Amino acid sequence: MNHFLDINKTDPSDLRAILDSAAAMKSARVGLPKGTLDAGAPLKNHMVALIFEKPSTRTRVSFDLGVRQMGGQTIVLSGSEMQLGHGETIADTAQVLSRYVDLIMIRTFEEDVLLELADHATVPVINGLTNRSHPCQIMADIQTFEEHRGPIKGKKVVWCGDGNNVFASFAHAAGQFGFDLTFSGPKTLDPEAVFMDEARAKGVTINVERDPAKAVAGADLVVTDTWVSMHDSQTARERRHNQLRPYQVNGALMANAKPDALFMHCLPAHRNEEATDEVMDGPNSVIFDEAENRLHAQKGILRWCLGV
Repeated sequence: MNHFLDINKTDPSDLRAILDSAAAMKSARVGLPKGTLDAGAPLKNHMVALIFEKPSTRTRVSFDLGVRQMGGQTIVLSGSEMQLGHGETIADTAQVLSRYVDLIMIRTFEEDVLLELADHATVPVINGLTNRSHPCQIMADIQTFEEHRGPIKGKKVVWCGDGNNVFASFAHAAGQFGFDLTFSGPKTLDPEAVFMDEARAKGVTINVERDPAKAVAGADLVVTDTWVSMHDSQTARERRHNQLRPYQVNGALMANAKPDALFMHCLPAHRNEEATDEVMDGPNSVIFDEAENRLHAQKGILRWCLGV
């Protein structure tokens, strides 16, 4: 069974096959209305459960639309509707849902919920996001980079800001796709060392550079993310802003990167906080291509999981 739980848990050849499939499906849809079925409707007669314990725009719309474009059907469930793990156990929920649907995608808080669900499900499970990782986003990011600049192998990617779940999946991807990764952010918000150590063990360079100007020197891609979570208190927001303000991605910072360096942000963004309008709307920004490619990359993941 092909679960898609994290990039580092998926074979590099399978990751490449997923991206190749995503690119082919995207190309085949050029000029078609969004509701047009993909050729062959590869998910025809398939039912997919989409579970959202955390609010979502891009993940919800892109997965729902992706399943529908491929001829499948979705059941969208919220955490409040399910009380996942608070009433019925996660293990029992996994076994029940497996009797009803062909695949489960979950966007949740704790990684343990995802892992327990996958352990007990008898259908594939996709990680739509946890507090520790966000693999679907990074698959879309790699697809986007390669559309604009060719193979990502050997390139320099720089992360500015908080060493969060999105950075973790970038570190996973660095090891699997063979690109170098630099983290630039305050020590108090460093990523978990295990993410960087695992990538280093696969032969890629993973650096920590506190000076953002030095970090982005020679970068092929500069990436950031929102500084605050929707669940942070006002005090926590102010503290994080104070720590992260030196790592804002602005025109002056991007001037230190390669002239053709791309800029990415997984969105939603707090404009003129983690990145300025000048950068987000600038010629090197691919944030909306990135958002679109969530649809296509995830369709590739869905097909790989289901073997269709």
